[in-house]
Amino acid sequence: MNKDKKPHSKSNPLKFNVTEASPLMEFLMAKMDGIARNKVKRMLANGIVSVDGEKTTQYDFALQPGMVVEIGKPNAKERFHSPWLKIVYEDKYLLVIDKKEGLLTNSPTKEQDTAQSILNQYFIATQQRCRAHTIHRLDRDTSGLMLFAKDKKVALMFEEDWKGTVYDRRYVAVVSGEMEQKEGKVESWLKDNKAFITYSSPTDNGGKFAETYYETLFSTKRYSLVELRLQTGRKNQIRVHMQDLGHPVVGDKKYGNGDDSLGRLALHAYKLCFRHPVKGTELEFETPFPSVFKKPFPQLKDEEL
Repeated sequence: MNKDKKPHSKSNPLKFNVTEASPLMEFLMAKMDGIARNKVKRMLANGIVSVDGEKTTQYDFALQPGMVVEIGKPNAKERFHSPWLKIVYEDKYLLVIDKKEGLLTNSPTKEQDTAQSILNQYFIATQQRCRAHTIHRLDRDTSGLMLFAKDKKVALMFEEDWKGTVYDRRYVAVVSGEMEQKEGKVESWLKDNKAFITYSSPTDNGGKFAETYYETLFSTKRYSLVELRLQTGRKNQIRVHMQDLGHPVVGDKKYGNGDDSLGRLALHAYKLCFRHPVKGTELEFETPFPSVFKKPFPQLKDEEL
């Protein structure tokens, strides 16, 4: 047992003293007797880890000697529970959430639960005088990290300088077939027809230019696990570009090949990095890959995903 580890209770959080420089993730794994990487990520995402009294969700936070790391219990506000989403980060200006598949970002009708309506209910319950403003969207069947602003002014800050503010967005997908190349780039123009099907063209078809970088993390003859990095954020961009490559996303009923072996669209927004438009600080968030994404790759260990 670590000598700086103290009994854990509601009033007495776990506390660790930092004696040498280390990334936060590695420090916690070492101090907590080899705890699984995904469990540490969940602790960080739940906002119960603090460094020198300041909460952090950054897995690569650079610890320095003399710092104190604490793992506490979430307070009443942080114990917000929804079957559809989890609040990963919140301050007076914005929120980062982790959305489940099957939930719309927003909707013009009030009959449906959406990420936006659930957050507005949360604001009412916690007596916050604000509304959730959509900064970017995820498809209903895509899961992962999303940004919402608490007022229109902050939302406009993102809109006016999206590329300068959001500097890294990455997804992970399970796609059909074995990828021919380890990594590459897909460029095309995307345009919807009257039936709202997005078509891709290598030349300008009057649509919007889209650029996606991909890296193959693991492949078998039947499936590949692929990381995708967006340079543009067009509607259905990843799904259409993977179709262009001949490796559609598993579970994609619109642009796929009929393979629904995982029971969902196998697309997850797992990384989001941006400069806070008001504070100017860089914030970086990661969420674990959905466990079902491991099903086609039984030879991979948990720590490799």
